[in-house]
Amino acid sequence: MTPPSSAPNGAPPLSGLRVLDLATLFAGPMCATMLGDYGAEVVKVEHPTRPDPSRGHGPAKDGVGLWWKVLGRNKRTITLDLSTPGGRDTLLRLAATADVVVENFRPGTLERWGLGWEELSAANPRLVLARITGFGQFGPYSHRPGFGTLAEAMSGFAAATGQPEGPPTLPPFGLADSVAALATAYAVMTALAARGVTGRGQVVDMAIIEPILAVLGPQALWYDQLGYVQPRTGNRSRNNAPRNIYRTADGGWVAVSTSAQSVAERVMHLVGRPELVDEPWFATGSGRADHADELDGAVGGWIARQSCADAIAAFEKAEAAIAPVYDIRDVYADPQYQALGTITEVPDPELGTLRMQNVLFRLSETPGSIRWAGRPHGADTDAVLAEIGMSPADIAALRTEGAL
Repeated sequence: MTPPSSAPNGAPPLSGLRVLDLATLFAGPMCATMLGDYGAEVVKVEHPTRPDPSRGHGPAKDGVGLWWKVLGRNKRTITLDLSTPGGRDTLLRLAATADVVVENFRPGTLERWGLGWEELSAANPRLVLARITGFGQFGPYSHRPGFGTLAEAMSGFAAATGQPEGPPTLPPFGLADSVAALATAYAVMTALAARGVTGRGQVVDMAIIEPILAVLGPQALWYDQLGYVQPRTGNRSRNNAPRNIYRTADGGWVAVSTSAQSVAERVMHLVGRPELVDEPWFATGSGRADHADELDGAVGGWIARQSCADAIAAFEKAEAAIAPVYDIRDVYADPQYQALGTITEVPDPELGTLRMQNVLFRLSETPGSIRWAGRPHGADTDAVLAEIGMSPADIAALRTEGAL
């Protein structure tokens, strides 16, 4: 049965786009989720006995993995063993009806199954094949298994993160995978735009080690031109100060940023140290960063005497940038997030009403939506295969073969 739709009135922007999600953990499936949030029909293809491991990652409720409910939203789910003859042939039939295939097998795996770009593009010359791997489709590391953690380590992110006297620090969530998912969704839409001109599909080669490096700023250029390697600075910045996390009198934490010179000046007036503004070094962000101890002492000392609410109110009155440090409980309660609808409710037949992050951005004319949460393993297999002309006998034969 096709899941019920609760999409807003009017066709969403990716209506009519068909995506086959063959990927697991996490960049590939997240890319497909982003496309599905804006109306693409996403068919999640999982192995019959080895489903996407995200179904078992993290906490579960009543035996149902919660991470999957987010990652699998807006997807129909089918099972298919691509390594079997029947699975291969069925995937080619599905690809003939699709616009995009997203996969993250190690390089050479699809080719070994007779499902490489040569076969897929022969079945559908307009197909876009997004291939997401740790290290890309070629090069000395391409054969290695790759996860986001390795990209966080190799990109320079971990080396620049953490306290100066502490070790390199990894994020406690899939940062590199998430960045790669965003980059792949962008790459897929770029390839589809090119298809509108050429009439032909193409291959997207996404190495997870690259997008996170791209968002780390000018580190590569700094090294090239100056031999400069960014050190670990904790919550401080080498580009401006004061920029840090400060403790309030009631035990809260607030973050302060002074990237703009005018904001830095307003902060020093607010905390009662206007004389620092007249120091020659205060005129540039790097100069202020060189005097971070003095500036942090001034700002941190003032904030330590204020409650969190009072500190925020004073900064807002002074038109200076400040924010409380939240955990997820605070996100749920925050009026700005509530106004934006950042957390939304999704009905689910297994667990009842769920609350999760909403779609990434708002479009005024053709908004995205979460039409359903992640569905059970293989829930739509028969329906999806029937839609490509397979009879009940055909489907039964595939099951007998072990392809479903």
